[in-house]
Amino acid sequence: MFIVCVHVRVKPDCVEAFKQASLANASNSVKEPGIARFDVLQQQDDSTRFVLVEVYRTPADPARHKETDHYKTWRGAVESMMAEPRSAVKYDNVYPDDPGWG
Repeated sequence: MFIVCVHVRVKPDCVEAFKQASLANASNSVKEPGIARFDVLQQQDDSTRFVLVEVYRTPADPARHKETDHYKTWRGAVESMMAEPRSAVKYDNVYPDDPGWG
């Protein structure tokens, strides 16, 4: 598995719109064959901070994801909602070896 955690801080007046756009993207993303899991997390003590946890089957799958219509729609919709540029950290799965996702 190949995991990408995307950290996002949105403008306070855009929290609900960002959540709706991100949920639409996530619900379509999990239908992609290369995505094992796609979580949208909101920080408890700061509702403007989110983490998108994207679990891909191979390192090539994130590029395929970025070519989908739902990703392009999400990116265009949320760009002006962000209080700062989003950042991503990439991880390799260590345990479990086969998490059984998807």
